[in-house]
Amino acid sequence: MPKVAVVGATGYAGAELVRILSGHPDIELTLLTSRQYAGVRFDRVYPSMSGVVNLVCEAFSPDLLADRGDVVFVALPHKLPMALVPAIVNQGKRVIDLSADFRFKNGALYESYYQSHTAKDLLETAVYGLCEIYYEEIRNAVLIGNPGCYPTSVILPLLPLLKSSFLDIHSIVVDSKSGVSGAGRSLALGTHFCEVNESVRAYKIAEHRHQPEMEEVLSLETGQPVNLTFVPHLVPLTRGMLTTIYANLAKKVSLEDLGNCIASFYDGCPFIRICTETRLPDTLHVRGTNFCDIGFRVDKDRNRLILISAIDNLVKGAAGQAVQNMNIMLGLDETAGLLNVPFPV
Repeated sequence: MPKVAVVGATGYAGAELVRILSGHPDIELTLLTSRQYAGVRFDRVYPSMSGVVNLVCEAFSPDLLADRGDVVFVALPHKLPMALVPAIVNQGKRVIDLSADFRFKNGALYESYYQSHTAKDLLETAVYGLCEIYYEEIRNAVLIGNPGCYPTSVILPLLPLLKSSFLDIHSIVVDSKSGVSGAGRSLALGTHFCEVNESVRAYKIAEHRHQPEMEEVLSLETGQPVNLTFVPHLVPLTRGMLTTIYANLAKKVSLEDLGNCIASFYDGCPFIRICTETRLPDTLHVRGTNFCDIGFRVDKDRNRLILISAIDNLVKGAAGQAVQNMNIMLGLDETAGLLNVPFPV
């Protein structure tokens, strides 16, 4: 049974990884690391895991991985993984990194939005871990750059329609709303309860770091430059992400055409759910799950598509997708550990 380690287990994405992996039937969770909580039992940091996970968090050292990690999840802030991942890969381990450090093919593009990259040689072989798009590449990957939450919610609904030339690529506007857990567990004034409760606000307009990630993948997949207007918002939810995409239609298509395009593109993908004509995506219906719900409407008078997706930003937008990547890499059932039943309310 493969042994699995989580580096950075006490942040929100790391903790969500631990939650999912603790119930995974085909792996053994053997090592949790944390800088802040080294020497502390994980269930003391997250009491909800009492009786479920009794591992003690340890300070990270590559030596710990020798016989305790066949697959290593790295759930650390940007810049830290690039300093650790090369040594882990050189030990023959398979790595899934949840930061942005290995998501880009273009190192200069990464550096223009983040910081200097000290492991550019790995960018060429790293695989972008959007499971429904890069399944075959993921199977043989050694290093996965796990996608960001916003890009997951944008690329999955948009790509099938772009590849079918249904949309005017110069007209795409993306409006996304995220729960506060997307900002991470570190303390910051802007995410204090009193700052976000009863508040909805846009932020980082035309400068969000996830925008170039989306545009790079969409451009590579369609073979032409795709530029978006992207406006993210923070909403008073703990978890959840709703993305609404507006685009002019490039040709006359029916709702049936649009539905068939998306459904055929994702045929056999267990975590893509196409909403019916009577239901639109809602963050409530994907909470705690690895599903991406996709719905759409057409404004016929203006020949404009309104495309909507909903994900849980901590699951399909982070930890769940990372586990889905692991399953594919190890040749396991893609859904293993990820089929928890959604909450009805």
